[in-house]
Amino acid sequence: MEAPDGGPKGDRVWCDGCYDMVHFGHANQLRQAKQFGKKLIVGVHNDEEISLHKGPPVFNEQERYRMVEGIKWVDEVVEDAPYVTTVETLNRYDCDFCVHGDDITLTADGKDTYEEVKKAKRYRECKRTAGVSTTDLVGRMLLLTKCHHVSEEHMDEHRERARTLSTDSVAQSPWTRVSRFMATTQTIIEFAEGRAPRPTDKIVYVCGAFDLFHIGHLSFLEEAAKLGDYLIVGILTDQVINEYKGSNHPIMSLHERVLSVLAYKPVNEVVIGAPYCVTDDIIDRFNISVVCQGSRVPHHDHSGSDPFEAPKRRGIYCEVDSKSDMTTEKIIERIIEHRLEFERRNRKKEKKEEAAFAALQKLSLNGNVDTRNTVNIV
Repeated sequence: MEAPDGGPKGDRVWCDGCYDMVHFGHANQLRQAKQFGKKLIVGVHNDEEISLHKGPPVFNEQERYRMVEGIKWVDEVVEDAPYVTTVETLNRYDCDFCVHGDDITLTADGKDTYEEVKKAKRYRECKRTAGVSTTDLVGRMLLLTKCHHVSEEHMDEHRERARTLSTDSVAQSPWTRVSRFMATTQTIIEFAEGRAPRPTDKIVYVCGAFDLFHIGHLSFLEEAAKLGDYLIVGILTDQVINEYKGSNHPIMSLHERVLSVLAYKPVNEVVIGAPYCVTDDIIDRFNISVVCQGSRVPHHDHSGSDPFEAPKRRGIYCEVDSKSDMTTEKIIERIIEHRLEFERRNRKKEKKEEAAFAALQKLSLNGNVDTRNTVNIV
C-alpha cells in the first residue's frame, strides 16, 4: 500500500517540531504523517532550543511533551529532540525517513533544518493546515481581535487591524499570517474516531469551551474517560462563550476547538455547538451514564440556572480532579506578561519566512523549485 505521496510506506516514521500551543494544525500534520508508515515517532524540541532559534515558547517543554503524547496518531515521543534533523537521529530511533509539512523550518542563522535528510533522500512531505499556526494564535491574543469568530458582516473593522500578527507592516509571512481556518466535513471525518458506542458501553459526557486546548484540558479528559467506556465531549458555541467570558473569547472558533478536542486519545465523539445546560433530552438522546465536570474549572453564571441541574437530579453528576491548575486565562496571562518578547518572536519568524519564500519564488522562476531541496537564507 502506498503512502499519500505515492511512495512506499515505512515501518517507523519520524516527525519533529516545537509543538508550542499544540493545535489542530499540528495534529493534522501528525495524522498525515502517520499515513506514511506503521508507527509514528515524534521528536519534541526543548525550551532552550526553541528560545535560541525562534524565541520563547508559550508552553514549557514538559507541557509540550505531554500534549504531543496525547494525540491519537502518535505512538512514541522523543524528548529533547535536536532542532536540526539529522540522519544520525533517524538511525538512532530506527526511523526510515522523516515527514514534514510543505513549509520551511529555519535555524537561527537561516538554514533549512532538514538539509541533511533531504540530501540523504530520507525526507517526505505532507500538506500543512492552512489558516492556523502558533504564531496566528499568539497574534490573536496580542491583537485582542474577535475576527476569528465573529460573523462576516462584522469583519471589516477588524481586517486592517489583524492584517499582520506582529503589528509590523513590513513582515508578513506567507505561511503564518492571519488567516481564517475553513472547516470542512472531510476534515472532521478524518479527525473523528468513527466508532459508535456499543450497547454495553458506559457513556461519559463532559462539556465546555476547550479554548486554546492545553494540558489542563487533556488531564481532565483523561480522568473523565476513566469513568466509563466511551467519552462524548460537548463543545459550546462561540456566542455562548463570548456571552459569559466577554472580551475576545473564545480565541479559537467553534470548528477549530472541535478539531483540537477530536485529536486526543481519550475522546470518542464530540457534540458540535452543545447547549450550555446539560438537559434531560441530551442525557436520554446519548444514553449518558455519567456527566462529569472538572473540580478546578472556573464556574461561570451564564443563564442564571445550574447547567448541571438535570444530571444532579438524576444522580449521575460527578466532579474529577484534573491534577492541573492550567486554564485558558493563564495561557493568555503568559502571553500578555511577555507581550514584547512574543511580538519580537512573531516579527522575527515572519521576516525569516518571508526571506525563505522569496528564495523559493526565485528558484521557481528558474525552474528549480522543490521544497524537498535545501534553501539556505544567509
